[in-house]
Amino acid sequence: MIQKRWFQTLILFILVFLLILLIKAANFIFDPIFQYVGAVAFPIIGAGLLFYITRPLMHLLEKLRLHRILAITGVFIILVVALFIVSRYIFPILQSQFSTLINNIPGWVSAVEDFIDYWQDNQNSIPPEVNETINNITSNLQSYIESTMSFIFGFIGEFISILFALVLIPFFLFFMLKDGEKFVPFITQFFEKKKAANIRSLLYKIDETLTSYIQGQLIVALCIGVLLYIGYSIINLNYALTLAIFGMVICVIPFIGPYLAVTPAIIVGVFQDPLMPVWIAIVMIVAQQIEGNLVSPNVMGKALHLHPLTVITIVLAAGSIGGLLGMLFAIPLYAVVKTIISHFYHTYQDAQKDEEDALI
Repeated sequence: MIQKRWFQTLILFILVFLLILLIKAANFIFDPIFQYVGAVAFPIIGAGLLFYITRPLMHLLEKLRLHRILAITGVFIILVVALFIVSRYIFPILQSQFSTLINNIPGWVSAVEDFIDYWQDNQNSIPPEVNETINNITSNLQSYIESTMSFIFGFIGEFISILFALVLIPFFLFFMLKDGEKFVPFITQFFEKKKAANIRSLLYKIDETLTSYIQGQLIVALCIGVLLYIGYSIINLNYALTLAIFGMVICVIPFIGPYLAVTPAIIVGVFQDPLMPVWIAIVMIVAQQIEGNLVSPNVMGKALHLHPLTVITIVLAAGSIGGLLGMLFAIPLYAVVKTIISHFYHTYQDAQKDEEDALI
């Protein structure tokens, strides 16, 4: 019976749960480790994202016969120039539009309250339950707005604290670009030749998965942002740049992102012109069609091999557990885990034929 696969699988699950139980019991050992990891997680993740974005540019500069250090210096110069252009020409417009948008919110709230009062005064057949619900919303509308604003300012406070961690990102990025190719040889040097080749293959698959997702999502988000800004400018929507940038950032979330991205634009459009939400919906549909039929198939393709229903389920579950950050990182994390499990499964199948192919 010990040789049966179902028995071995059962033992594996029991050992995994025992390991989890032991880790939980020994949390006094792991808590300092987790705190340390949490302290450096943000600059490492930020540098990692920039690493996958700028690595092709570094390789392009190296093809021009530049030394690795000079190529990295060129990458940093390009990043600084891009940051200067954004802060000099785009950020002032964005700041002005955002300030005007925040200042107009009290007027919009007052207009909604006046509309509700007018509707209640001119409707005699409204059920008491509906009236009670409307009165509850109206009486608590100010508190809802205050809680929303406190959340925004709290987020701004967290963002300011994050800015201090941004200082570490260039240092991590520099050494990732400089020594990133040494990571795989460093890991595989501790294994035998055949096992080292197996692990090297796994690490390259993970790298390919992350590269496909991060670079693909960046290009898709930029295309969505440009298309939305062009469309919003054509229909003369107020705060076009702010809403387009918001849409560009939120569209990074698969499937759910486009619906979240268009919501603020529709709210703004309702107060600008009753027909404006229709034009906004048309702009979003056109942008989605161009992105879905031209950009995504050519940029991301089938690299991740994820079923749409799987993606939707993962995003919804991650959103309920980890909020916005969970929705952003759930898909690449799932893709990496899927790659690892698939690789080990194929390795296990090969090991049944030849024990030298086994990793353990």
